[in-house]
Amino acid sequence: MFYLTKTPGILKALYKSCIWNLSPAGNKVYLTFDDGPHPEATPFVLEQLAKYDAKGTFFCIGKNVVENPAIYQQILEAGHTTGNHTFNHLNGWKTNTATYIENILEARKYITSPLFRPPYGRITPFQIRQLKQKVPGVKIIMWDVLSADFDTEIDGEACVQNVVFKIQPGSIVVFHDSTKAWDRLSYSLPRVLEYCRKQKYEIAALPV
Repeated sequence: MFYLTKTPGILKALYKSCIWNLSPAGNKVYLTFDDGPHPEATPFVLEQLAKYDAKGTFFCIGKNVVENPAIYQQILEAGHTTGNHTFNHLNGWKTNTATYIENILEARKYITSPLFRPPYGRITPFQIRQLKQKVPGVKIIMWDVLSADFDTEIDGEACVQNVVFKIQPGSIVVFHDSTKAWDRLSYSLPRVLEYCRKQKYEIAALPV
C-alpha cells in the first residue's frame, strides 16, 4: 500500500483551495478523527482527549451518525468540532459529481458543520467547485500528517513514529475512529497525546 505520511508541497499547490495545515502561531496542533462515530473507538478517543485537556475534530460519516446519534452528541457536548465525511464514505475519484455532491448534502442533514473532508482525500477539482457552489462557506480540510492507523500491515508504534517525527505547530493530523484502525489507534493515540504534552503543544479543534 503506497501513501505519504507527510503531504508534499506540490500536492498542496495543486489543491490550494483546500486547507492542509494552519498557522504555526500559538503552538497549536490539530488531531482529527475520520469515519466515526464508532461505538468502541469514538468513546475511547473522547476519553483520551479529556485526559489531556485536548480538543479534536471528528469527520463523521453520515450513516454512522444516524446509527450512533448518542455518541455523536457526546462529541459535541465535550466541546469538539465535527465535519462532514460524506454519507457513505464515497471516493470522489470513483463517483460521478452529481452523486458525490448529493451524498455530501445528505450527510449535512445530520452533521451541521462547514468543515468537509473527502474520504481517502480524493476529490476532483470540478467536485470542489461544485461543492463550493452548493455549500457556500464550506472549508475542505485535508492534512499534512498521516498516522496511517488504517494500514493493517504496520503496528501501532509505526503510527506513533509517523506522527511524532513529522508533526509541527499548525499540523493537521489524521487518525481514524473505526474498526479497521482500532488496534493501531488504541496504541498510538495515548502516546501521541503524551508526546504533544511534552512538546507543550496546544491540542486544538479545527475552527469552524
